Amino acid sequence: MSKREPFDKYRYYRLAVQSPEADVHFFRDRYRELNGGLEPQTLREDFCATFSLCCEWVKLGRDYRAIGVDLDTEPLAYGTKHYLSQMTVAQQARVTTHQTDVLKAAAKADIICAVNFSYFYFKTRVTMKKYLTRCLKTLPRGGILILDCFGGSKCYEANEEETEDEELGYSYFWDQDNFDPITSHARFHIHFKRKGEAKRMNVFTYDWRLWSIAEMSDLLQEVGFNKPKIYWEGTDEEGEGNGIFSPVTQGEECEAWICYIIAQK
Repeated sequence: MSKREPFDKYRYYRLAVQSPEADVHFFRDRYRELNGGLEPQTLREDFCATFSLCCEWVKLGRDYRAIGVDLDTEPLAYGTKHYLSQMTVAQQARVTTHQTDVLKAAAKADIICAVNFSYFYFKTRVTMKKYLTRCLKTLPRGGILILDCFGGSKCYEANEEETEDEELGYSYFWDQDNFDPITSHARFHIHFKRKGEAKRMNVFTYDWRLWSIAEMSDLLQEVGFNKPKIYWEGTDEEGEGNGIFSPVTQGEECEAWICYIIAQK
C-alpha cells in the first residue's frame, strides 16, 4: 500500500469493524427463523453512518428495500459517493436515507437494526425507553429489532487492544479510555496505524453508557416486545471471537464478549 495514498477513515473503519455482507444474511435468517420462514423485505438501519448495511441489504434481491437514518451529513455523503454510486440504478432506487434523529424516525420496516453499539449513545433509561418505543411503533407484527451488545470484565477498566492486518498493512486500536462504575459511562477511541506511518490518534471517539444484556432485555419487554433472544459469539482455537453467533440462555464469564439481542414485536 502506497504511503502517498490518502487516509480514508471510513474505509478503514469498514475494514476493521464492519462485516455488512455477512450481517445482512444473519439478519435475514433470524427474521425467517422467528417468522416461520417468511421473507423480510425492508430493513431500517438506525445510526446508519455510511449506510453500508442498507447497500448490502438491497443486493439480496429485487424485493429488498432499505432505509438509513442518521443525523450526520458527512458519513451519509460518504456512503452516497462510495457505496451507493457503485450499485445498479435499480438497487440505488431501493435505498433511502433520512438525515434525522432516530428518536423521530417514522419509517416502517420489517427489521430495524442499531449495531456497532450505536444505541449506547443514549445514557438514560428514559431516553432508551423512548427509542425502543419508537422502534416498536414502526415495526409490523412479527417485525424484529436487532441490537448488538458487548461487555466482560475487561470493559470495567482502561485498556487498549491492537489488531494487526498484515495483508493490508495496518493496525486497528480499540482504546477504552475510562469507565465510571457509578454511571456505567465510558469513553472509547479508535486509532489506526498504517505500515511506515505515524499512529493516527482518536480517528473516532465514543462517549457511551455500557448497557447490560439484562437491562436491555428488561427495557425491551417493558415497552412491549416479546422476550428477546440472545445470540452469543463463539470462539476460535485461540480463544478469539469467531464471528459465529448462536442462541443461548446462559452466557460465559470472559474478559470480553459480544452478542446480538433480537426482540420481536
